[in-house]
Amino acid sequence: MPDNRMDILLVEDNPKDLKLALHALQNEKFSNHIEVARDGEEALDYIFRRGRHAGRDQNDQPRLILLDLKLPKVDGLEVLRAIKSDPRTKAIPVVILTSSKEETDLVEGYHLGANAYVQKPVDFDRFREIVKQLGLFWLVVNEPPPSAAFRSQ
Repeated sequence: MPDNRMDILLVEDNPKDLKLALHALQNEKFSNHIEVARDGEEALDYIFRRGRHAGRDQNDQPRLILLDLKLPKVDGLEVLRAIKSDPRTKAIPVVILTSSKEETDLVEGYHLGANAYVQKPVDFDRFREIVKQLGLFWLVVNEPPPSAAFRSQ
């Protein structure tokens, strides 16, 4: 995985939240590319190079995954479980970005290996600011794992 890439996988099914998150990330120019998955199955296909993503370079993983929990087809916790249980993907930072206020979701998310859990605010400006801050920390401030962290063990 090239260290100079700043790619994000945004897993979000709510069109309004998707638009706000994309605007915040693109406006700050945090990412060369933002891949969008609108359900859990699409996210897993992208991450594990299945279906229409089968030809994607295995060394081309996102630097950050922003993951909603309440998703169609495969829920966010199952997506997180799959990412963090596979040696090829477990080093990818996953930030749960959800409207869920359920304590069980928070606890389970951390137990499964989430790097952060952020509750989406109702206020649009605050939501944009939070996404901006997440991008700043995870893509600019945080030191990403070396490419060796993504090889099968």
